[in-house]
Amino acid sequence: MSQANQTVPGQAWVTVFAGTAINLCLGILYAWSIWKTALVNVDKAGQAMTGINAGWIYLNNAQAATPFSLCVIIFAFLMIPGGRIQDKISPRFGATLGGLTLAAGCLLAGYMKSYLGIIIGFGVLGGIGMGIGYAAPTPAALKWFGPHKRGLIAGIVVGGYGGAALYIGFLGQYFIDKFGISGSFYGLGTLFALVVIIAGQLLKTPPVGYKPPMLAGANVATANSTITNWEPSEMIKTWQFYALVVMFILTTQSGLLIIANANTMMLKAAKDVPFFAANAWLLVSYGGFVNAAGRVGTGFYSDKIGRLNAYCLNCAVSALCLFTLPYVMGSGSILLLFLAVGVAYWQYGGGLSLMPSFAADFYGPKNLGMNYGLVFFGWGLGFFMARLGGTIEDITGSLNYAFYISGALLIAGVILAKIISRPIHVDEVHGSQATA
Repeated sequence: MSQANQTVPGQAWVTVFAGTAINLCLGILYAWSIWKTALVNVDKAGQAMTGINAGWIYLNNAQAATPFSLCVIIFAFLMIPGGRIQDKISPRFGATLGGLTLAAGCLLAGYMKSYLGIIIGFGVLGGIGMGIGYAAPTPAALKWFGPHKRGLIAGIVVGGYGGAALYIGFLGQYFIDKFGISGSFYGLGTLFALVVIIAGQLLKTPPVGYKPPMLAGANVATANSTITNWEPSEMIKTWQFYALVVMFILTTQSGLLIIANANTMMLKAAKDVPFFAANAWLLVSYGGFVNAAGRVGTGFYSDKIGRLNAYCLNCAVSALCLFTLPYVMGSGSILLLFLAVGVAYWQYGGGLSLMPSFAADFYGPKNLGMNYGLVFFGWGLGFFMARLGGTIEDITGSLNYAFYISGALLIAGVILAKIISRPIHVDEVHGSQATA
């Protein structure tokens, strides 16, 4: 099928790759399990550390899950004002403000050397910085492209966030080993501030009147995509908005459960394999790679087979793997662990490329920053599984029941996806726009 306009301006791709670079820094969230491993010792919880980490205290699993969960929920809340900043001021301002706030949080956490410091620095300031910063690149990039490219473009931009664990896992562990927990916060915080400020200046949204390249016939509404730009106040009156939020919760909860526990899962499964036990960060970095690949890959095939089909496929396969994880953990098979965790990371990453595409398909690109910010709240609510997993592990000594619950919730997501359909704007009903 031919296109009315085969190319997009060079600035479109500059925005895409600058956004990816920014997300590579904001993705520090996915290295939390590295810090968790350094901080948790249930038998010594509340006692002071010695040596390079003198001044810090040991935590239990539930305590260590709290900064992570708090960061996630604040991240989600701040996506809403972050989206408004992107739509009304500029994505450059939002990215720069978000990066600086995240860096300040890392520096504060390292300086305070306390549980409170992690709560305020990583949980609160980190969440604020991630929310404002993350709201900038994806909507800005998607506004340059038509519906037939939305999945792929969203996947590339948000792929940076997932891919961050590729290097943050190793780099964070290196800093912890050489300079302690505080040194790791200092080093990463400073690095991120520099990259985000520079890359943030390259983000731009299209000029007024710009029309993205479209497939022939795609200048009309279809069953899967609208050309009407819904206002946020209109969007929240549709039941599909709330269904998208729930779908986001269900696709997120399983990924956050794995992300928050990847390092310790490796340590338990590889207790008889010295190399992997000594290099548990490998599962975190591998997860980051699959997470990023899942965003790009899912985005690509969602453009081909449809968003809903891609969502159902990812959730169903991931649910199967979660149901088998208790056996995998008990078997000590590193290969099976990597396979099962890889599928969970792919599904989670895929959800983060599907949901902004859903928002643009259902409600149009013009107000995507704010509209997606509202939908993104579902991602924040998915934090409950990481916190619940920590509590279950403290009580039972394993994450098995958390895996079962998480898999069942993914099945519920498949059922919901089979029900949802694109909302029809009143302008379409009145016939002011053609429907294909």
